Amino acid sequence: MPIPLEDLFNDVLAKAQRGLAMSDSKLATLSGLTADEIVAARGGQADYAQLLRLAQHLNLHGPSLVTMSQNAWRPFDVKLPGLEQFNTTYHDMTVNAYLVWDAQTKNAVAFDTGADASPMIEFIEKNGLNLSLIFLTHTHPDHILDLKKLSADGSVTAFVHERESCDGATPFKLGETECWETGGLKIEPRSTWGHSKGGITYVVSGLERPVAVVGDALFASSMGGGMVSYAEALATNRKEIFTLPDNTVICPGHGPLTTVGEEKAHNPFYPEFK
Repeated sequence: MPIPLEDLFNDVLAKAQRGLAMSDSKLATLSGLTADEIVAARGGQADYAQLLRLAQHLNLHGPSLVTMSQNAWRPFDVKLPGLEQFNTTYHDMTVNAYLVWDAQTKNAVAFDTGADASPMIEFIEKNGLNLSLIFLTHTHPDHILDLKKLSADGSVTAFVHERESCDGATPFKLGETECWETGGLKIEPRSTWGHSKGGITYVVSGLERPVAVVGDALFASSMGGGMVSYAEALATNRKEIFTLPDNTVICPGHGPLTTVGEEKAHNPFYPEFK
């Protein structure tokens, strides 16, 4: 069964309004809607004209928002040899972790653990892979919950950005760490903070297409909430993710795989690419 989109159109509205610290009364004045209509829109009840007016004042792409409200888009399925997504349940939601490997050397690297690393461990064993490194996109609990098991109690080195500490992971500094190379794979860390204070996107080369494991920086047609800084979340995504080639596979922390090109075309948070 396909993984559903992480966010609905009203989630996008809520994230943008909260990120801009815009009150209902101010948004009502700007958009011409009533405060009650704005509350209803955040609750999932809005017509297309209302969405277009709200989008204009929340720096969102209105037509993409309308498309989301119609459930009329989801990204194409991505099948890339050497990339596997693991979707596990955490409370009332699901979370993704990823495995990337080189077919010749059988060397593998993991990105986050999800709520339960057992499916990834079973996949590694079944396919005769060797897990050499683990990389953490950020340290919110749903992404690191099973690090001890995945790392075999520290036998496999895990890395995390120095701005976020995590038991069992080795901190690294971006200025001192240009990339890691292991068994035919190259992993480059890029700062995509804003959702979390040390959020990292890992750009992987060595497969048929580039891969960007983005954590909660970006989702298919949405993005992580700007819990630390909405402005920086937008800016670092623009600088570090949207500058990648359009065929780059985006591996988000929640929701389905997507690509840079599809997000340029369909993500309401980035109207400049439409």
